[in-house]
Amino acid sequence: MKIILASDLSFLFKYGYDLTGISKSEMKIGYVMTASKVARDKTFFEKVKNSMRENHILFEEMDIEGKSKEELKNFFKNKNVIHVEGGNTFYLLKAIRENGFAEVLKELLSEGKIYIGTSAGAYIMCPTIEVANWNETGRDRFGLTDFSGLNYVPFVLKVHYKNEAEELVKEKIKTLKYPLRILRDGQGILVENNQYTFFGDEAEVNFK
Repeated sequence: MKIILASDLSFLFKYGYDLTGISKSEMKIGYVMTASKVARDKTFFEKVKNSMRENHILFEEMDIEGKSKEELKNFFKNKNVIHVEGGNTFYLLKAIRENGFAEVLKELLSEGKIYIGTSAGAYIMCPTIEVANWNETGRDRFGLTDFSGLNYVPFVLKVHYKNEAEELVKEKIKTLKYPLRILRDGQGILVENNQYTFFGDEAEVNFK
């Protein structure tokens, strides 16, 4: 099983796509954009998709909300990469719980398909998405009160980290049950065979 967790798309262009082990010409991405539907800045995601096209990344877009398991399986049948994009983590997790995507994803990964999660798509693979709740204002939770994630990794993530968040993160770490891994934009983690390998130009931020 191979999983790539990233803060943003820039990591994929520099490291992530190469880490899949699939050549660009052979890569077929099922691009899940559900979390972006309720994002405050939707123009950002149009720029992301334009960047993918400009870099000759072949992808097909899907909104998983309301889809049946059969529809999900059919969509990903001819794809070798599942890329779940960022946006509102709570909205994304709510949609996943309502349509059985978690069960379908488990099957797809067992077939050897590769998962890429950026931002919200990375958060949901953790035991809990509680770090997404650290931003206490300006983000709708869509009625979600159970923050349990899909639990593919034994840590939680803080993505889009910037130095000005240091004091907040140091304080919030005290409330966590799980270890925290911190990613700046341009950084990511490769998960393979129970190994967790950090990639990025700058050193990984680590607060003890």
